[in-house]
Amino acid sequence: MAMSSPFSSRPSAIPSSLRILKSNPALGCCAAARPPSSGASLGAKADLLALIADQERGLRTQSDPRKRAEIIAAVEALGAMGRGQVTTGSSLSGTWRMLWTTEKEQLFIIKNAPLFGTRTGDVLQVIDVEKRSLNNVITFPPSGVFFVRSSIEAAPPQRVNFSRFTSAVLRGSNWEIPLPPFGQGWFESIYLDDDIRVAKDIRGDYLIVDRASYSWKE
Repeated sequence: MAMSSPFSSRPSAIPSSLRILKSNPALGCCAAARPPSSGASLGAKADLLALIADQERGLRTQSDPRKRAEIIAAVEALGAMGRGQVTTGSSLSGTWRMLWTTEKEQLFIIKNAPLFGTRTGDVLQVIDVEKRSLNNVITFPPSGVFFVRSSIEAAPPQRVNFSRFTSAVLRGSNWEIPLPPFGQGWFESIYLDDDIRVAKDIRGDYLIVDRASYSWKE
């Protein structure tokens, strides 16, 4: 999960542009990333973004099984159009902002942050393919953050393994609490373009993210 930056407690805005990914080399693989065909994928992408636009990053979806099934079907439809696309290359690197997820732990924090006198801002994945690192980040404006550092290993065409979580930190404006590392797993980016990425993980959870307008740094 991994800020002076434009954090907001409001649901993440859906990107307005619909562009097609340019080819990028894959890590550890000679094949280039193939962009999905424009017509069908743009329609499927627009449908998916429309479905999640009012779902408060997944909070509302939790109590609506029919909506959840509809969104997951749209996710799988878009993923089918990205089948065969290499999504483990340099195009995976960047600061990704969560738009929607089924991950209960993240949704619990988003929902309950006000009970602890704060609010949840952007929820991020910060990936550096070249350095083989990933930070999962939850921000608590104006200065709070919880992040988990991970080392990763690409397994083209679409899987990234968490070889280990190296550390976790809960940080405020003038304090920091280190937490023990834990767990391992993997995720697959089943669709990737210039704007958004759709991922599925080892537990069967789904994640939809867009490219943040800023780069998060520790």
